[in-house]
Amino acid sequence: MRKRIVILGAGTGGTLVANRLRRLHPEDSAEIVVIDQDDEHVYQPGLLFLPFGPAEAGDLVRSRHGRLRRGVEFRQAPIDRVETGAQRVVLGDGRTVGYDVLVIATGAVLLPEETEGLTGPGWGEKVCTFYDLQGALALRAALARFAGGRLVVAVVDMPIKCPVAPLEFAFLADWHLRRRGLRERVELTYVTPLDAAFTRPVAAGALAGLLADKGVGLVTEFGTAAVDGPGGRLVSYDEREVGFDLAVVVPAHGGAAYVGRSPGLGDELNFVPVDRHTLQAAAAPDVFALGDAAGVPTSKAGSVAHFEGAAVVENVTRVLAGRPPAARFDGHANCFVETGHGKALLLDFNYDTEPLPGRYPWAAAGLPLLKQSRLNHLGKRAFPWLYWHALLPGRDLPGIGADMPVHGKKGR
Repeated sequence: MRKRIVILGAGTGGTLVANRLRRLHPEDSAEIVVIDQDDEHVYQPGLLFLPFGPAEAGDLVRSRHGRLRRGVEFRQAPIDRVETGAQRVVLGDGRTVGYDVLVIATGAVLLPEETEGLTGPGWGEKVCTFYDLQGALALRAALARFAGGRLVVAVVDMPIKCPVAPLEFAFLADWHLRRRGLRERVELTYVTPLDAAFTRPVAAGALAGLLADKGVGLVTEFGTAAVDGPGGRLVSYDEREVGFDLAVVVPAHGGAAYVGRSPGLGDELNFVPVDRHTLQAAAAPDVFALGDAAGVPTSKAGSVAHFEGAAVVENVTRVLAGRPPAARFDGHANCFVETGHGKALLLDFNYDTEPLPGRYPWAAAGLPLLKQSRLNHLGKRAFPWLYWHALLPGRDLPGIGADMPVHGKKGR
């Protein structure tokens, strides 16, 4: 009997899983339906560059349904809730869509309204974010007006999408201001709720060293409770203050709102608890989640959705056949970290191994890990082509497996 696979979300994870499943399952054996509230797929890593000029907004957005293989049905509709007991999705207009297996890939949403004052006076002018398209464009204009003073890059709370992106922004701001001849007139500060520049010790040390080399101040364990735009102040829960003339803020994140309306599906932040290896939801054995929507202890990054996709596709196939999930995701993540001046470094890690020096993906001739290089920068700049033409279509990348390679890493 023909089965129905429903995928919620046509971002990175939902698109690549739909395309891989379509390739694996003939249309007469499985119907694949992808549901999203809009038809605009934003290449989110490109938002980092938009305020500095190298990217254009039109280059970052493409049709969601245009990224899906023939034979995948796309429905544009808001989602009201998931009823796991009835195996159905309830849409915003009350229609329902039943499923045999459900994949949740609706990502994370920004919650700026959760921080007192963040969206008040000054929002979009002297308090900006680059974590969505509208915000990145507003920040481009604010940076163009900025002639000197205190520039603060602040992370309000964790978890966030792409945890290295705020650090990259600080590095690129240093480079950008030097090009404009303004660096000597700017006090640049990075503010984080973490106790270090990054979550993993070896990488945290390397990234903190880079901040120091570039003259970027580091303020740690600063939980931002309020933003005073007119007064130019960030205020922490323990009543410390950081002053600014321009603040680049990464708001708190949560999962999609419909997750909170779905009985038993999400946690307190509307992320979906899953087995961290099989990615099977705690709520029901026929539900899986990947990408930013999934509550797993690794970075919320596009590379993670890519690597998770292999396990989700295999486990969805097994559940459709009446077998238990067996494919395992190891927490693999890798991230290019743009450091300015035409260089970048690369992090590669998983649940058990922190980012270490070495080479990736090949020990003899791979990209250098935890080390600035021109080669890593070129890799990051070339990635958009791979994203649109290989990763989203669900094609295998030569030499890039889902599991973290152990060879080539020093210190294991």
